Amino acid sequence: MILTVTLNLALDVTYQVPRVDWDGVNRVSAVHRRAGGKGVNVARVLAALGRDVLVTGLAGGPTGEAVEADLRAAGLPTALYGIAAESRTTLAVSDAPASGGVRRTALFNEPGPEVTAAELDGFTRHYESLVATADAVVISGSLPRGVPADTYAGLAAIAADRGVPAIVDADGEPLSHAPKGRPSIVKPNAEELARAVPGGTPAEGAHALRGRGAQAVVVSMGADGLLAVTGEGTFRARMPYTVRGNPTGAGDSLVAGLALGLVERAPWPDRLRRAAALGAAAVATPVAGEFDPDVYADIHPQIIIT
Repeated sequence: MILTVTLNLALDVTYQVPRVDWDGVNRVSAVHRRAGGKGVNVARVLAALGRDVLVTGLAGGPTGEAVEADLRAAGLPTALYGIAAESRTTLAVSDAPASGGVRRTALFNEPGPEVTAAELDGFTRHYESLVATADAVVISGSLPRGVPADTYAGLAAIAADRGVPAIVDADGEPLSHAPKGRPSIVKPNAEELARAVPGGTPAEGAHALRGRGAQAVVVSMGADGLLAVTGEGTFRARMPYTVRGNPTGAGDSLVAGLALGLVERAPWPDRLRRAAALGAAAVATPVAGEFDPDVYADIHPQIIIT
């Protein structure tokens, strides 16, 4: 079982419109409402690939109940921890030009609930019991208010102490602290890495994070593929072409591929090729947590690993 941790769970709302008019009325052509957050997206992809998953995180209020109900409807097993404050809603506005233009997506993310110290302590004990049965852990996304920036490092350390490989996908201070927890993989994108380790190249930044305690650092670079700095060397995954569409959730699909590689103990070239292909295939779908199997099948064998 792969455990995914999403402390800042959300109800994701996606509006699809022909063209956004920021000064007028917009007619929405389609609406998607579903449970979201980076770990939830990872779990959806893993489940679609036939893997056993368990979703945990913090959920509160009617929005938290709606999130849990959607996860049940999707057939995703949950072990959420209840809090008093209301879980957040996120809004994505995605246009789909009729003339074949490039789809654009704007995201509006609420900050999330205020979490008390007692609630966080309770969740940590809950998490410890879940890690005991996990083959791997994915810890990802933003932190809700009241949660210390080094929390992901602490959760990764709990997994490491029990011999369970963990992936941390975060930004800002949580990313900077994450290597102290000795995660198997830290997965920033290029912009997140530059904020965490300013002033250097992606390779230099990845080496710096690995020097702080991470076993490996995988940097997602959009159309430029992946850079991985590992104990077995440095690898690049280069994409054969650019997939156009909605990039929201592409990194989560990529992380799902990395998690599979950890569980299967696949060689780095194989896990990077699959992760990069899943990320690209996710761009071809309108909502996060899904991937286009045809795009995946086409692009996977063409990705070059050096």
